[in-house]
Amino acid sequence: MKSTFYLLSLLFVITTSCKNEKTKVTDADSGATKWVDTLIYPGEKHFKSLKQLTFGGDNAEAYWSFDDKQLVFQSNNEKWNVSCDQMFLMNVGETWETEIPPMVSTGKGRTTCSYFLPDNKHIIYASTHLGDSVCPETPLRKNGKYIWPIYDSYDIFVADLDGNIVKQLTNEPGYDAEPTVSPKGDKIVFTSTRSGDLELYTMNIDGTDIKQITNELGYDGGAFFSPDGTKLIFRSSRPKTEADIKEYKDLLAEGLVQPTQMELYICNADGSDLRQLTNLGNANWSPFFHPSGEKVIFSSNFESERGFPFNLYMIDLDGKNLERITHSKTFDAFPVFSNDGKKLIFSSNRNNDGTRDTNLFIAEWID
Repeated sequence: MKSTFYLLSLLFVITTSCKNEKTKVTDADSGATKWVDTLIYPGEKHFKSLKQLTFGGDNAEAYWSFDDKQLVFQSNNEKWNVSCDQMFLMNVGETWETEIPPMVSTGKGRTTCSYFLPDNKHIIYASTHLGDSVCPETPLRKNGKYIWPIYDSYDIFVADLDGNIVKQLTNEPGYDAEPTVSPKGDKIVFTSTRSGDLELYTMNIDGTDIKQITNELGYDGGAFFSPDGTKLIFRSSRPKTEADIKEYKDLLAEGLVQPTQMELYICNADGSDLRQLTNLGNANWSPFFHPSGEKVIFSSNFESERGFPFNLYMIDLDGKNLERITHSKTFDAFPVFSNDGKKLIFSSNRNNDGTRDTNLFIAEWID
């Protein structure tokens, strides 16, 4: 597509309502009239098409079933009769603008980070419902700084697609959450405070053979396996100065973390050969391996002076060839490739009529 297609000299003729995704445009260079996907911003060359799946609330962390036919995600959409994040299920191709998708968590407490198991009939997710059936408070600011709560009542559960919990995988004091499953179907990686710090652990998908993977001070979280299951990519805060270390420890003692300075790290699935992948500054997070296993896609605000926008970027495993993928002025994050590599799902503030709503979008991916 010619770059001049996106210049200000284009004549845009709107032929559909604001809810539609196609717009007719006239290329001032050639005079040709074409239909374009209005959800795709100029420069987003890896997207062949883009479709909005949810319409309201905060919708995030959507993950594919192993057969790429379903998605499980978390939402706090009040129109879906929830007070805080719960887990919902959708078939690929469905959209949820007026109807309510099936909820596959208990509806009690707060949940996070669901993921399919290899049989495509069960999911894992973390929930606080054993600690309290009501939603825990969500502090987002302390001393003027942005923070995340780390609830001690989080544990990891297995549920079927009807929402029935069939097994509890963790039962240690402290935070156990952020589980994801290896594409090989044999291991789960998760974050826990059982050592006194936020470290990564792996276990078999039945909860046995728990092993600590990281052991350096800092918030190690949001980990994902490479397509062949041999590597892990994750985010980490890793405080260095005495002041930063004290601040991190003081916040952690209160069940809080400050996620404004994070870089990406990569290691073997057993924790060996650990190295820092990015050194960009600000917050680099929500990484996920490209299906080739040779690159990582992630969200970052390193080009932002005031914290926003967040955009998606891709980088090689040697830290070279950084490429910007999205061109949002607000927020794009949680990118996840389908197992066949043909689609990418992510969360975005685009097309939300200026609200704070974060919705799910699915793109046909072009390498």
